[in-house]
Amino acid sequence: MKNIEQMDNDPPLRAVRTFEAFSRHGGVNAAARELDVSPSAVSHQLKLLETFLRQPLTARQGRNLILTDEGREYYRAIRSAFAVLRSATDHVREKSVMRQVTISLIPMFGINLFIPRLAEFLQENPGLDINVTYANHRSYPSDAADISIRFGTGHWPGYFSEPLISGAVGAYCSRAFAEQHGPIATPAALSELPLLHDEERGTWAQWFAAADVKHPTALNGLLFEDGQLALIATLNSLGCSLLRESLVAAYLASGELVKLFDLTVDDGRAYYLCRRTDSELSREGLNLYSWVKRSLV
Repeated sequence: MKNIEQMDNDPPLRAVRTFEAFSRHGGVNAAARELDVSPSAVSHQLKLLETFLRQPLTARQGRNLILTDEGREYYRAIRSAFAVLRSATDHVREKSVMRQVTISLIPMFGINLFIPRLAEFLQENPGLDINVTYANHRSYPSDAADISIRFGTGHWPGYFSEPLISGAVGAYCSRAFAEQHGPIATPAALSELPLLHDEERGTWAQWFAAADVKHPTALNGLLFEDGQLALIATLNSLGCSLLRESLVAAYLASGELVKLFDLTVDDGRAYYLCRRTDSELSREGLNLYSWVKRSLV
């Protein structure tokens, strides 16, 4: 049976940990004190790692052991991994004693709706620590957040989901773009102008079909990975976008964005409020979950 610390081509983890402590402290005795082992045990683990790597990581200089060039290079490579490990460990320890809730957000939702209204929630819930992370829809299965705002059709294994913002989108452009290219009196006129696309180009085709424009000519144009990028491009007058009004209300109120027509289409995707099926939300998590449902629609 293989040792759990060394599977396949993995390095001997105890030896790597010993090497990291030795390199950080600059000596065998200091590393031994931190690890609560004898100096000879430290030396043994260093030799074990050198044998595994087939490289001399240390060299004798008088009575002291110092890093070789290879040792310094290896330490630089692994120290960031240990920093991440320590940070993650501290985070878990702190979370066990702190009132903390983690929420992952689609950038479009987080930047334009969640963060601008977050002060309201914090005033109602003083002392609560909220950890806000990005929710990348391409890696949803690995999302460990307590609560998440997701964009799609609403079906993710392992999660309860509730619709939050509908999938209805309308045509928008910046005021500067409208002044430069206007008047944009009809959907057919819009079809001749630069269009911006969020993830895929099919939604504009649906919108023009609903507007009874038979052969729109501008269905190529810039393609962006997410709605926030498309919104920024729209505000910078690169073209027209299909956007959800509740997410751009502030820009409409300020006059930065212009809604071109009343026509909207539902592209089958929407924003959903999600929580995991394999764990219960804490009281603080339930408070945040309820507030999002109540306040951000």
